[in-house]
Amino acid sequence: MNIVSVVGARPQFIKAASVSRILRQSHTERLVHTGQHYDYGMSARFFEELDIPQPDVNLGIGSGPHGWQTGQMLAAIERVLMEQPPDWMLVYGDTNSTLAGALAAAKLHIPIAHVEAGLRSFNREMPEEINRVLTDHLCVRLFCPTPEAERNLHNEGVIDGVSVVGDVMVDSALYYGAQSERCSHLLTDLHLAPKSYLLATLHRPRNTDDAARLQTILDAFARLREPIIFPVHPRTAAALDRAGLALPDNVVRLEPVGYLDMLALEKNARLILTDSGGIQKEAYVFSVPCITLREETEWVETVAAGWNTLVGADPQAIVEAARYTAPPPTHPNFYGDGRAAEKIVQELSL
Repeated sequence: MNIVSVVGARPQFIKAASVSRILRQSHTERLVHTGQHYDYGMSARFFEELDIPQPDVNLGIGSGPHGWQTGQMLAAIERVLMEQPPDWMLVYGDTNSTLAGALAAAKLHIPIAHVEAGLRSFNREMPEEINRVLTDHLCVRLFCPTPEAERNLHNEGVIDGVSVVGDVMVDSALYYGAQSERCSHLLTDLHLAPKSYLLATLHRPRNTDDAARLQTILDAFARLREPIIFPVHPRTAAALDRAGLALPDNVVRLEPVGYLDMLALEKNARLILTDSGGIQKEAYVFSVPCITLREETEWVETVAAGWNTLVGADPQAIVEAARYTAPPPTHPNFYGDGRAAEKIVQELSL
């Protein structure tokens, strides 16, 4: 069986690492990198650390407005598919690369499988929400990480081809988390003891492109007074420079870190503050309380279980949640047993 997998952004590299490792044992995969994330720290470093096969095709699209970027990807992926039509198109998550890959395959009548199907924030102002909804309605096979995601699809009338397989991010977190314990020296380099710091990440346009909102989040960080380790996403770095904002004295700014270093930071943090969907899950996997700097989340299970608190950009809510958050007494298994990739490959092989 011949499969084309489309990736373009950091979360997709992490998901594809687990699936490709299993997929290539019995099938032929062509990996197409759109170039949505393109600098070393956000792309090549992940291929090296996670031992992902180098892309067979790198489209090099780069950054740009959503419509332009998606259109460029659509045209380029279509050419790839027409040159050598696969049996399946495999797409991941909710980026512009996801939607472009799905659209290109659908127009050429190539069946599409979506890893991480059925997630919903119910906020159509998020470009990711548009991407994931449209992609799901184009797919033949939909691999859901949770029963909640399956229910979302059923509520939209998408029933055929839907499977709950677990979350491939758990596969990666467990597999590479063990490697990070052996290979990452970042905590030693930063002189950090376990549970002595908070970890923050910030990259969504809602938080970065509104200077006033970004300032309120930084003000909350300053009020926390604890050391905050802050690997700064390129979008966030540009937003800070554009608005002339300085980080508080208790915030340690890092360049984007590799996946193994990031897992080490997550596992050993007292608390994580983030607007990332993937890091919310990783925090849960590692039993680290999380504060989500958004008004909604796709990972509603983590909130219901008490491990994740939604605070938006309200400084008082951020401070109160960070000061009083303690691990809940129970930790249900929402996201599977770390074998989601195996289940996906098995189902594609049927």
